[in-house]
Amino acid sequence: MRQELNIDVQTQRASLVRRGRFLEYFTIGYNSLEGLIAVAAGLIAGSIALVGFGFDSLIEVTSGVALLWRLHADVDEDRRERVEAISLRIVGVCFVALALYVTTESIESLLRHEAPKESLVGIILAAVSLVVMPLLVKAKRKVARGINSGALMADSKQTELCTYLSAILLAGLLLNALLGWWWADPIAALVMVPIIVKEGIEALRGETCCDDPCH
Repeated sequence: MRQELNIDVQTQRASLVRRGRFLEYFTIGYNSLEGLIAVAAGLIAGSIALVGFGFDSLIEVTSGVALLWRLHADVDEDRRERVEAISLRIVGVCFVALALYVTTESIESLLRHEAPKESLVGIILAAVSLVVMPLLVKAKRKVARGINSGALMADSKQTELCTYLSAILLAGLLLNALLGWWWADPIAALVMVPIIVKEGIEALRGETCCDDPCH
């Protein structure tokens, strides 16, 4: 009976791991495409905000690759814990890189009085991300709790932060276009920096948890 229960648990875990891999492949594919579109649209429109958004997508791709490595190592119980810890720290470094990008771009925009440029492609891209990313966050967290992976939970936080950045980009583009509030985008982005840094430090320390109250 115990052996059958063990097999059921292992089968369920294997199913969750496969789902997690699919989510990370999707993350890598989506963010690669998003990054290319954002950079191209940003260069055409002369928008640093859009080019920076493309850089953020590349950070998400890096995190996704780290998580794929973690999930492929799940079958090996001896390696699982070590790979989990390394992956969590890679995600933490990505958080720090994201915080540096947001801070640098926001301060430069404020100093230059640089308004987000109007870009229909940018608006559509940000709007699509606002729909896709929350669904991805929910799916990743379900898998993370099922396999008790702090690395995957941290990755889901990064995806959630990218949702906020999409909202900030969209709001900045719209507020500037409709009301001329050029400063709305960099100010809103700077508000996010302490949250991003906190998550990065926790991931680097391996303090990320998988419980519902924490997330």
